[in-house]
Amino acid sequence: MPERASDRLVRMLGMIAYLERHEDVPVEQVAAQFGVTPEQVMADVDTLWVTGTPGYLPDDLIDFDASSYEQGVVRLTEGRGVTRPLRLGPREGVALLAALRSLTALRPALDAERAAALDSVLAKVQAATGDAAAGVPVDVELQVGAVPAVAAAIGAALTGRRRLRLRYVDASDVLTERDVDPVRLVSQDEHSYLLAWSLAADAERKFRVDRIVEATVLDAPADDHPLADDADVFQPDASGELVTVRLAGRARWVAESVPVERTRELADGMFEVDLRVVQPAWLRHLLVQVADEVIDVRPPHVAQDTAGAARAALEAYGPLLGTTTGEA
Repeated sequence: MPERASDRLVRMLGMIAYLERHEDVPVEQVAAQFGVTPEQVMADVDTLWVTGTPGYLPDDLIDFDASSYEQGVVRLTEGRGVTRPLRLGPREGVALLAALRSLTALRPALDAERAAALDSVLAKVQAATGDAAAGVPVDVELQVGAVPAVAAAIGAALTGRRRLRLRYVDASDVLTERDVDPVRLVSQDEHSYLLAWSLAADAERKFRVDRIVEATVLDAPADDHPLADDADVFQPDASGELVTVRLAGRARWVAESVPVERTRELADGMFEVDLRVVQPAWLRHLLVQVADEVIDVRPPHVAQDTAGAARAALEAYGPLLGTTTGEA
C-alpha cells in the first residue's frame, strides 16, 4: 500500500517537533523513531528544506545545518514555528463550519454520545466564527448525499441494535437488496460508510451511505459478530484479478486515493500501481477518468475491455452528434 500524502505530511510535522527537542540526531535514529527507512528521512528533510511560511523567501523557509546533513546527522536550525498552535482565520473557520454542518445530515445515525459531541463542537466553532457563519449555506448539510429517511433508519437501527434491510446500488450501478446487522458509521476518502455484517455474504461489509437507496429497520435484533481489527479500513478482495496500470506523474492522485497493493516508481516521473479488481466496471470507470495519463495496462484483455467500453460510449453519441452537425 503506497504512502498517502496526508500520512507523509503528519510524519514530517512530527519530525519538526521531534527535532526541536533533540539536537544532532543521526538519520538512522530519526528513521527508527518514525518507522521509516533512512532514505525516506533524507527525502523528507529535502522536502522540508524548501518548505516554510508564506513569502517563501530564504528567511521564510525551514532550515537544517548543511554540514551535519552531509555527515548523516539531522540538526534543525529553524522550524519557522510550524509546531506552534495556530488560530483559525475567517476562511478556515468557515470551511470547518461547513464540514461540521455537512455531518449533521448523518446525526440521526449517531449514538447519543457522538451526537452530543458533534453538537458541542458545532456550537463552539459557530460561536468562534461569528458573523462569518452566516455565509455558510444551510443546504451544505445535504452534501454528504444521505437520504434523510435512510440516515434516520440507520440511526434507529444502531441505537436499538436492530437488523436492517438495505436497497443498495454498488460500484457497477447494480441495485441489490440485502439484510445486514449494522455495526457503526465510518468515514473514509471523503465518504461516509455503514460498517455492517452482511447475512448473505456472512462477512463484514462497508456500504457507502450515499448509495443506500432505502433502509428499513426490521423486527429482528442485530446479532454480534467478530470483526477484524482493521474492519474500518478498506481492503481489496484477495480473490480479485491483479491488474497493473502504468501512469504519468500527473495521475499521482490515483496511488493516494485508490486502494492499491503496490506502487513502483519509474523513470521520467511515471509510476505503476497494482490493483485487485473484483468489479471490472469500477476499473473501466477509473481508466476512462485518467485516460490521458494511462501509459500501459496489464493484462492486455483489461485494456481491450476498457477501450471497447469507451468506443461503445462514443458510438452511442454518434446519432446525436450527427444530428447536431447536420442542423448546424
